[in-house]
Amino acid sequence: MSLTIPSRRGFLLGLGAVAVPVVLAGCGFTQQSSPSGRTDTLTFTTWGTDAELAGFRAAIAAFEEANPGSTVELNAVPYEQMFTNIDAQLQAGNPPDIFRVPYYTFGAYAGRGQLLDLSPHLTSGRQDAFTPQAWAAVQNGEGTYGLPHHTDTSAILVNRDLMTAAGVTEIPERIEDAWTWEELAAIGDRLKAGLPAGTSPWAYNWQGNGVTRWLSLLFQADGAFLDADQVTPLIDSDAGRAAVEFSSSFFSSGYVPANNTIASSSYASESWFSQSVAMVWSGAFQLPDAQDTASFDWTATYAPRGVRGGGDFGGNALVATADTAQPELAAAFLEFVTDADPMRDFCRAASLLPTRGDLLNDDLEFDVRSELAPIFAAQAGVVQAQDVAQVASPSMSAIIPVLKEQLDLAFAGSQDAATTVANLSSGIAAATGA
Repeated sequence: MSLTIPSRRGFLLGLGAVAVPVVLAGCGFTQQSSPSGRTDTLTFTTWGTDAELAGFRAAIAAFEEANPGSTVELNAVPYEQMFTNIDAQLQAGNPPDIFRVPYYTFGAYAGRGQLLDLSPHLTSGRQDAFTPQAWAAVQNGEGTYGLPHHTDTSAILVNRDLMTAAGVTEIPERIEDAWTWEELAAIGDRLKAGLPAGTSPWAYNWQGNGVTRWLSLLFQADGAFLDADQVTPLIDSDAGRAAVEFSSSFFSSGYVPANNTIASSSYASESWFSQSVAMVWSGAFQLPDAQDTASFDWTATYAPRGVRGGGDFGGNALVATADTAQPELAAAFLEFVTDADPMRDFCRAASLLPTRGDLLNDDLEFDVRSELAPIFAAQAGVVQAQDVAQVASPSMSAIIPVLKEQLDLAFAGSQDAATTVANLSSGIAAATGA
């Protein structure tokens, strides 16, 4: 990512709508024309980077070519406006047929009955195409309310120049050799002693709604914040306390800049690009901007492991709204976009991870720094389905503010780990109605 980080993530993308025809032969859809002869049309709202929008347009064009007579109108909006617009349209009764949604927001829409249950419309065996983690992310109750389009997970971007200058030359090259928590702390101490004044060992990417990335540390401690019912809090545990203590040590030990809080208005990656930290937790989506912008030798390695490996399940699903007039057409389009070839092309160009098991392997390639793709694929491989299912809770949007408030208090030294997890537990219970 360049120093104007939000533009890479699609926060400031343009507004124009693009209409592209789409077709459904071979997808199990029978074309139905309206009495007036108008072709069937789906509306699709999303945000995206230039590469992501180009990928959607290419998939739409291919879908049209395969299924003459149907149209998908793509409406690209800035990220900041995306869900304000969607929520207003849902309330007014005129939402798009299809939209893109982060996994941590998915559960709220599915839980309110605003999404189409795709189960009756999907082709047989569709579930088998996706990894268990990805499939778990689009389930709600007994239904399947979206298809997982791509994911991303945080590995660590490393400034080799700063690391070498501080005497740290060995960086894990296999997921099995990822630093343990204890080893990471030792690396932090070495970097503190060897880095230039004003430079910190690392920064963590938990700003804003990215607080869900803190849960990676909880999962590494083999903990959970919700039971399988997605309602009962489980965070008041030895694992929960260990995760709070470890992440709080980033501040008390001086491993991160003082402003690397969840409430910070600056992204963690900005400090890495400016070389004020040697390492940063990051998704693969930042590789293109790093390639274009970083003036130093850099690479990537794996997130640390505690009791086990763990990571965040980022990315987005594609969903259809419950009241779409064309549920079969919508399901057919979602299946088409998540077929192997369109997903491979999309993820390769956008430096994102596929959610299909047949694509998430050692053959994974990115258009930029492709040699690093297996690192992010291996990191995604340690994410467990039960971890993803918790983040897909219908109450996640209400849980996120609880995480933000209580963790920032812990990081500031205002409360200890035991108090923090007790407050998290009560706050999560209030959010879920437990």
